[in-house]
Amino acid sequence: MSDEILPVSAIKNGTVIDHIAPGQAFRIIHLLGLESSMHKVTIGLHLPSKSMGSKDLIKIESRVLTDAEANEIVVFAPAATINLIRNFQVTEKLKTSLPSAMKKVFICPNLACITHTETIATHFYISEDRKQIRLTCHYCEKIFDRDQLKVAI
Repeated sequence: MSDEILPVSAIKNGTVIDHIAPGQAFRIIHLLGLESSMHKVTIGLHLPSKSMGSKDLIKIESRVLTDAEANEIVVFAPAATINLIRNFQVTEKLKTSLPSAMKKVFICPNLACITHTETIATHFYISEDRKQIRLTCHYCEKIFDRDQLKVAI
């Protein structure tokens, strides 16, 4: 018998988002609207990780993410693995890629941006520069680091 204990219990059916960089789990929770959903959600923060040192983890019972949702997660967690669980077993690992743009997800930090004065959805173009994710506002054309933007709730 092993002395190791799993810090987070298994789920029967749903989605597990693993290998999230520490501090990004709540941003993903907001992105997916999980704080207002009826799905049972387990969040692990600063869990030990052999490959990352420390990681966040999200388990969502009875919900399967769409490919678009999985790709949007890459903005917050480029190294994340997204596993679909059925009957306590990983049945599929979603392949993800960084989306080229995202609409209605972020709030533009530039207070002079038209999105603060007009009823218009935000729209950001996404690029990766030396492992840094950069977002460019479609309207004001300002470039921001991912961590400068807040998720619209």
